[in-house]
Amino acid sequence: MSIRSDKWIREMALKHGMIEPFVDGQVRYCEGQKVISYGLSSYGYDLRVASEFKVFTNINNSLIDPKNFRDDAFVHIEGDYCIIPPNSFALARSVEYFRIPRDVLTICLGKSTYARCGIIVNVTPFEPEWEGHVTLEISNTTPLPAKVYANEGLAQVLFYQAAEVCEKSYADRGGKYMHQRGITTPIA
Repeated sequence: MSIRSDKWIREMALKHGMIEPFVDGQVRYCEGQKVISYGLSSYGYDLRVASEFKVFTNINNSLIDPKNFRDDAFVHIEGDYCIIPPNSFALARSVEYFRIPRDVLTICLGKSTYARCGIIVNVTPFEPEWEGHVTLEISNTTPLPAKVYANEGLAQVLFYQAAEVCEKSYADRGGKYMHQRGITTPIA
């Protein structure tokens, strides 16, 4: 496998719709205001977090069970930012919709700006031929409330192209998170 450069990512995004909407270059200022960077970088793409969040709550005494997940474990928040309580967790989604080629595997990592504040984004792959909005898992590891900004960078996606095409892709297996839109909770 080899990591792909900005030139390859740009071509795949513009000609094949691999990333929509696609931002060609790093954005650090928007309307004169400093933002957490997003867009195309040297060897990856910094995705943005959308303005919808699901923050875990214990008001309904829910049990977190990945085989029997209950939506009342969350408080739904929409806005320009989300405050994640101390030592808590939230789900969000990317602004961008991804279509991963059959010979590509991506790794999604949290941005260091947030990591340096104790806000961790789960490392996750996008498998060959997966497509959808990325559901992002965000942990506030600090004893303080943490602010996450909507429509700004949250994670970087690295693209690895294989020397040969895989035998069975995510689409071939009928992966349960295929074509997800919005925030997708665990599906049994």
